[in-house]
Amino acid sequence: MAGKVSAGLLLYRRRAGKIEVLIVHPGGPLFQKKDAGAWSIPKGEAAQGEDLLERALIEFREELGVAPPTEGYVPLGSVKQKGGKTVHAWAVKGDFAGPARSNSFAMEWPPRSGKMAEFPEVDRAEWFGLAEARAKLNDAQAAFVDLLLERVESQG
Repeated sequence: MAGKVSAGLLLYRRRAGKIEVLIVHPGGPLFQKKDAGAWSIPKGEAAQGEDLLERALIEFREELGVAPPTEGYVPLGSVKQKGGKTVHAWAVKGDFAGPARSNSFAMEWPPRSGKMAEFPEVDRAEWFGLAEARAKLNDAQAAFVDLLLERVESQG
């Protein structure tokens, strides 16, 4: 069977003539103290044969608590993360004032305690300039920032 596949959106805006992107920090205790390389585009796992753009739209709503923009999606292609997961992304111009209101997940915490705890999928969403976003994003997903810049500049 092929590796896991996720799909997500890279929301962007222009502020003072510069492009900013919205990225999210994963919730839960495993990522609480992680910053550089831990952030992600809002994304989620797709079922085999599922429409990937549709999955990206669903995940945006689930992780941020707001509807995504209704049009203007620009395909950015895909990247393969270290763990083998392939992430497909689309850029879309829009705005988000926050805070993120994401779905939650349950996990045993503390480990081996037998106790289940609920945590938000995303604990925060923030706007970053392109250089800072590259530093904060998962290494493979940082390529989406460069792909966004190529696509936006080519559109004028």
